Amino acid sequence: MKRGAIGLMTMIVGLTAAVPGQAADAERSEAGELRDGTKVEAVTLSNAAGVSARVLTYGATLQSFTAPDRDGRPVDITLGYDETADYETHPNYFGVTVGRYANRIAGGRFALDGQSYQLSQNDSANSLHGGADGFDKRVWRIVEVESGPVSRVVMELQSPDGDQGYPGNLTARVTYTLDDGGDLGILFEATSDAPTIVNMTNHAIFNLAGVGAPQGAMDHWLMIPAESFTPVDETLIPTGELAPVAGTVFDFRQPRRVEDGLRDGSNPQIVIGRGYDHNFALDKGRTAQPELAARLVHPASGRVLDVLTTEPGIQFYSGNFLDGTLVGKNDTVYRMGDGIALEPQTFPDAPNQANFPSARLEPGETYRHHMIYRVAITPENLEADRAD
Repeated sequence: MKRGAIGLMTMIVGLTAAVPGQAADAERSEAGELRDGTKVEAVTLSNAAGVSARVLTYGATLQSFTAPDRDGRPVDITLGYDETADYETHPNYFGVTVGRYANRIAGGRFALDGQSYQLSQNDSANSLHGGADGFDKRVWRIVEVESGPVSRVVMELQSPDGDQGYPGNLTARVTYTLDDGGDLGILFEATSDAPTIVNMTNHAIFNLAGVGAPQGAMDHWLMIPAESFTPVDETLIPTGELAPVAGTVFDFRQPRRVEDGLRDGSNPQIVIGRGYDHNFALDKGRTAQPELAARLVHPASGRVLDVLTTEPGIQFYSGNFLDGTLVGKNDTVYRMGDGIALEPQTFPDAPNQANFPSARLEPGETYRHHMIYRVAITPENLEADRAD
């Protein structure tokens, strides 16, 4: 790896220093309505450093996430839509809360305690992101909105027994927080009155150059601290193998440009995924507090995004299925490679893979996934050469 590339990942500064008495704001507003007339609200969290996040009650969706570049110019770095109605009429998981189970479950089937459950099948024969009517398509109830040193919004959703085929009456909560330093925290919690499975995450798709940047996001540099990943079959279901990344285009232990391995047709996994669409087994495993799972850098603007999580895996998706049919923010036509998703998670299809981390939730327990999107800047324009 060239020296400049390593510098990109180490010479990083926060957006602000903590200032006593400085507060982050939370503002609640109306955000339109759905086709059936259901009202949707939004809560905007903002801080003094120019970082802001707008969250919709529809899908508990991160509609926008604005961060400044090294010159202080803020832009929205998440793909999505300007209008709430488009999230309903043209769904594509932009920034949504996904559940009950993020990612894929093979055949939409799993078993608990000897009983089989058939889930909604919305990805050919598989179940994807909770099914055809997952948490991303529900209107969540606002429980709390608060300004202060850390601004927050808490949203809640009731998912009844049998919802999309899942057992147990589930109460789910999502808490978004924003502090003065540029940390956007997302805490997922859930309880159930019967054994079930839960795996919730956020599905933001990022372009640190800003939404609509003509070059897309494939010039970003990415680091993922993972020695192995989970290869998939032709339907993007993990085979059960934990494959080493060493010597492959899946080795992001040192930073590399995303585009460098994106079209490597000699790697069958790249061919199957049309690029990167794979879960990485984080070296840290499942942790009590969020730890670094990925770092994304856009050298030209200086923007840096760290993704921290308590979960054992992260899905890296390089926007392979954006095919120019969706028109998003500022009338931008979204194309292949226009954004990057980094989705912390329990492994895909874990309920059917005995060697994967468990996604089981028992009555009396609380599912808890705490993740953080941390924005910062590189102090210099460290345009690095490609890896040796």
